[in-house]
Amino acid sequence: MTKKLSLYRIIRNRIRLWIDLFVLWITAKAFGWMLAIFLSFPYRSRMSHNNGIAGQGQMKIVGNPEFPEHPFYAAGKVFPVRVRHASATFLDDAMNCIRSISIKLSHNRFKSPFDIEMNSGQTSLFWSAASFLKFGSMRKEKWGVEYVEYNRLYPEGLKGAQQAVRRHATSFHNVHYYSKTPFLFVGKDGIKRYAKYRVKPFDDEPESGIDNNPSDWDMSNQRVLPHETRGRNFLKYEYEDRVKREGAKYRLQIQTRIAQDDDDPEVFNNMILWDEQIFPWQDLGVIEITEVLDWKESTRMGFSVNNMPKTLGVLPAKSIFDYNSLNYLRAHSEIARKARMWSYWFWGVPPEIPDNDNRNVSDWGK
Repeated sequence: MTKKLSLYRIIRNRIRLWIDLFVLWITAKAFGWMLAIFLSFPYRSRMSHNNGIAGQGQMKIVGNPEFPEHPFYAAGKVFPVRVRHASATFLDDAMNCIRSISIKLSHNRFKSPFDIEMNSGQTSLFWSAASFLKFGSMRKEKWGVEYVEYNRLYPEGLKGAQQAVRRHATSFHNVHYYSKTPFLFVGKDGIKRYAKYRVKPFDDEPESGIDNNPSDWDMSNQRVLPHETRGRNFLKYEYEDRVKREGAKYRLQIQTRIAQDDDDPEVFNNMILWDEQIFPWQDLGVIEITEVLDWKESTRMGFSVNNMPKTLGVLPAKSIFDYNSLNYLRAHSEIARKARMWSYWFWGVPPEIPDNDNRNVSDWGK
């Protein structure tokens, strides 16, 4: 009888796992197709980071790496690089927005051996595919006010937003950016590890835009402040001027930890920081941007977590509630990028963001 019960539990658990995996797969595919059909193709739009500027140059891996050896990150190796900075989700640099950097180790629009996307703030606004879909469905944006209900119901997401937004950033260059969700790292020693990434200005200048005392009740109000004197595109203009004048130089850093058979799931929770005393940040490479790309070239670029070596890729997820399901969702949304590219072929690239259009909007011409 005991053996029969044990076998029954094994079969039941296996079936539950298969169901969870199927729900995760169908959710990711449906999400990608919905983005493609209802957003990317008809509106020629990214999901959120449309307000951006890109540049290119090179990245050099540090000469004496302190992180575990990896053949892709060989000491002194030089890569061509493109970066794209953006504000999410609105088209106005003066709004209370999350800022981002996307890095591509290539001068191509999409093809690349390695891409990584990061946002401001050490923690996130959501922590799984399920919470992200809830986040998206509860946006309810109206002229720069959004996520009122979400922030009330999910205080963890509110705290993540308070950490991430940078209303008073003076430059894209002096914001710190984090990947937050970990990736796989299997180096020359064959030991399985997890890795997080971050980007800082090379000279460690103070990070701008941090609000040390954000209010809970006003967090959903991302509108331009009354009597705002900064223009709609001031961050993009500042970055273009900086690159032309002196270039933009960054440190790409990595944080690794050895995988364990009994790892607590919270290891993968992007709302929980790894202890920097135990898992220190170490320099990985130096990025130098020497040229700003024009609006059309910047807009035609795409980034993907699928653009990674297998030994540095996305960690597997088991369900929509798994912390690793966020990157799984990103990895299975490639159809949305393709739809955006097809829309450019049909209708052309969207126009540049004008200086004198309506503010507090996330769509052109709204």
